[in-house]
Amino acid sequence: MTETTSSSSTLPSSSATASSTVSSDADAPLRVAVIIGSNREGRFGPIVAEWLLSRVRERSDLSLDVVDLAEVDLPTSLSFDPSAAVAAELAKVTPKLAAADAFIVLTPEYNHSYPASLKSVVDWHKAEWEAKPVAFVSYGGLSGGLRAVEHLRPVFAELHTVTIRDTVSFHNAGALFDDAGNHRDPAGADAAAKVMLDQLAWWGWALRGAKAVRPYGS
Repeated sequence: MTETTSSSSTLPSSSATASSTVSSDADAPLRVAVIIGSNREGRFGPIVAEWLLSRVRERSDLSLDVVDLAEVDLPTSLSFDPSAAVAAELAKVTPKLAAADAFIVLTPEYNHSYPASLKSVVDWHKAEWEAKPVAFVSYGGLSGGLRAVEHLRPVFAELHTVTIRDTVSFHNAGALFDDAGNHRDPAGADAAAKVMLDQLAWWGWALRGAKAVRPYGS
């Protein structure tokens, strides 16, 4: 027979400790990784990215990390045993994706679709994407990059993400920003960004809370 002492009743149970840990994690801001998808020479992406990052930084419920694919050199040939050089490039990206609760993908439209640099970083990872929400901000000419977004949705669906319905798109993007990188008439874009970020936060909280109770796929 195991003796139970009265002092044990003053100690927190393991379930109470776990509940406290989950509660503490649940109160932390959502970790959002913004992926700047273009690595093209002379790209317009950094201007749109700075607009986007400034909107994310305004929110106390979100914490920010940036993955700029112009700073990463991942090969298009995938490997289960990457070389030391490739592993070093992955180390710039993988920890940020793994730590993220949610993603915002910033993409241009190249030839009716998204850039190869973006497909490469997607394909090099799997578990890092699962059971997390993904929002999209796009830019381009008349289509505003929306065709790139629609091509990305089934790719991310295959990776078990939840893609956010509402997007932010910049049509004829070059004409929308002044020489200092400021949006000339930001009211509409700001309103669209709020809707998108609100939805991303809702799904981020919901999925993070669900995974704290039961790991995805179990």
